[in-house]
Amino acid sequence: MAKAFQKIYTKITQITKATCSVKATDVGYDELATVDGRLAQVVKIINDEVTLQIFEGTEGIPTNAEVIFLGKAPSLKVSDQLSGRFFNAYGDPIDGGPIPEGEERQIGGPSVNPVRRKQPSELIATGISGIDLNNTLVSGQKIPFFADPDQPFNQVMATVALRAKADKIILGGMGMTNDDYLYYKNVFSNAGALDRIISFMNTTENPAVERLLVPDMALTAAEYFAVDKNEQVLVLLSDMTSYADALSIVSNRMDQIPSKDSMPGSLYSDLAKIYEKAAQFPNGGSITIIAVTTLSGGDITHAVPDNTGYITEGQLFLRQDSSVGKVIVDPFRSLSRLKQLVQGKKTREDHPQVMNAAVRLYADAANAKTKLENGFDLTDYDQRALSFAKDYSEYLLAIDVNLDTEEMLDTTWVLLSKHFKPEEVNMKRETVDKYWKN
Repeated sequence: MAKAFQKIYTKITQITKATCSVKATDVGYDELATVDGRLAQVVKIINDEVTLQIFEGTEGIPTNAEVIFLGKAPSLKVSDQLSGRFFNAYGDPIDGGPIPEGEERQIGGPSVNPVRRKQPSELIATGISGIDLNNTLVSGQKIPFFADPDQPFNQVMATVALRAKADKIILGGMGMTNDDYLYYKNVFSNAGALDRIISFMNTTENPAVERLLVPDMALTAAEYFAVDKNEQVLVLLSDMTSYADALSIVSNRMDQIPSKDSMPGSLYSDLAKIYEKAAQFPNGGSITIIAVTTLSGGDITHAVPDNTGYITEGQLFLRQDSSVGKVIVDPFRSLSRLKQLVQGKKTREDHPQVMNAAVRLYADAANAKTKLENGFDLTDYDQRALSFAKDYSEYLLAIDVNLDTEEMLDTTWVLLSKHFKPEEVNMKRETVDKYWKN
């Protein structure tokens, strides 16, 4: 039956922990509905049997509850009015400001056709030298931060948001505590950077299933600014493990057979649908994605980081460095597979050689540390390598170091000349002659 152009049904045929089923016609996939006043979404249609996922859960819903189909999929109104605002998973303001006006666009659309993409070639400077020096990011890249839950990844993401050379920063928060939400809000407000930052937040107080909407909301906004406005957009997603947990909750409640680590069999496709929105467009706009994936006990083989590694173009690892007492970007386990597209081309000519020399000498220090732990005597070179590694961690790799690309290269040269002789760094003679700090 229809009432005011809305399809309303009052006979639910089946209820599970997260879904309900009703016989209905002319209903589309992903269409929104309300079930007993609770927001729901169509997730399965078999003939006239429609299954709805209820975001707040089904507890207390009677079989004669009113089911109202809204005739549209989740959408977001896009315009310049999004800038500087905080929204929930549905795109509703949570900062006390007015509801933005704009063109309504359905979220979760397809990724960009490969023929509409351009070879990534623009530098994305984050201001964190542990990233920019060794794992330089490129516009249109997709890369995850792998971090233990107790590491300050939200601090790193906020720092990237403030320092990154991008036109728009879009933050998608999933499963955040209220403290995390307020931290982001205070940092952005105090820095006076709200005009270029847009945030979509799901906190631990909200239903876990709502997290599934956040990446699509963030990326719909990103596509507007990148495609329509030709802007460089950096999308920060934290935390994709919370997103995957929400997928698992829905899958289990729908009695689907779980795959590895209790994750749904569709995990790879669900993650790829998000990450593949990263692109460099021919008109100059771009979407770059940095996403936090928290690890359980450092387990890199868990289904979420394991699947993520097949999709993304590298990874960034955070690690506590006991020698300096700071969290650093680990130069051994981190990798940007596109860095060669900009290093020495969009950065200074000595960048690739400086990066390779510093990481090699850092590896020599790791070997010296192993010798020390096993009771072997250290050579003079070993001692100098250990001293270099400590300075390298403190003045370049630590996440609180804020240097532009020129400064980080100059700092590396200072450290190399402090601890080594020119012939020990294994670089081209002309490069050493030009940049060596006497």
